[in-house]
Amino acid sequence: MDELSHIDNAGRVRMVDVSEKSVTPREAIAAGEIELEPSTVELVTQGTVAKGNVLETARIAGITAAKRTSDLIPLCHPVAITGVDIDFEVGGDRISVVAAVRVPDRTGVEMEALTAVSASLLTIYDMCKAVDKGMRIGNIRLLRKSGGRSGAYVRKE
Repeated sequence: MDELSHIDNAGRVRMVDVSEKSVTPREAIAAGEIELEPSTVELVTQGTVAKGNVLETARIAGITAAKRTSDLIPLCHPVAITGVDIDFEVGGDRISVVAAVRVPDRTGVEMEALTAVSASLLTIYDMCKAVDKGMRIGNIRLLRKSGGRSGAYVRKE
């Protein structure tokens, strides 16, 4: 296993210096889900949630969160994101979120993709909590990433 790159030889936390790394195309794809009552899923799909269009609001939240990740995660580098896609799969008792984030940079965008998924799920929760306080968010994970010195990663599920 690799050493923790955010810890220096004296055990102090540090932001990794990426200035010597090459700028390369990088992409990360993450996913997660929220479990809801079937009646709540029906309200979302019918567009009758009182707060408005749940999935489009969650999509905007995810895109915004990806762009603001370095403001939320202390050792995360700010990156010039060139693309964010947020997709939803609606099932009988759950909504799955998949976020893909792309950037040409010196560091990866795994945290941006994971943050996008998290914010999208939290937005769904916020918009539906008046009718379903028992929702459960979970299974947030990196599905795959490409680019950079460590190369490609594909999660084995």
